[in-house]
Amino acid sequence: MAATGDEAAAMDSISREPASLPAALDAAGSSSSSGTPAEHPEAEAENPVIAPKKTGVSSDGGVETAEEAVEPAEPDINELCSDMFEKMAIFLQGELTATCEDYSLLENMNKLTSLKYMEMKDISINISRNLQDLNNKYASLQPYLDQINKIEEQVSSLEQAAYKLDAYSKKLEARFKKLEKR
Repeated sequence: MAATGDEAAAMDSISREPASLPAALDAAGSSSSSGTPAEHPEAEAENPVIAPKKTGVSSDGGVETAEEAVEPAEPDINELCSDMFEKMAIFLQGELTATCEDYSLLENMNKLTSLKYMEMKDISINISRNLQDLNNKYASLQPYLDQINKIEEQVSSLEQAAYKLDAYSKKLEARFKKLEKR
């Protein structure tokens, strides 16, 4: 946006004032230091150049006006920008490196987890096979187990018959002894 009217006049006066001041400062500075400000740019950067305030009475009824102080010359913007971009690049490089390392760690963890799941899968397959084998063996033994159960039932019935026979033989013995005593 271009300055117009009063703003343009104010900007022109600000830009002209510092040009006339170096001669006055040079005259004052030559007594205190040897050399010119051009030879000592650091001293020039350290001592800000301030435009003198103009006070005066205008035709607007005695209102005083003042000029703004001129800020010291800033260091080279290009140098500052390149420095900022270098530091930003270093920062972003560090962030990207950290992110890459995080992804590498995550990838390694995923690989390890995958290996563990594969081991667990192999174990579960082995357990499943062993269980299948046990079920097949149990199925092949089932007829023998049924025979054992039948034999056990027969043994139980024979045992009951033996107890009855024993009881009957005791009764017979008791009768025989009774009859023998007579």
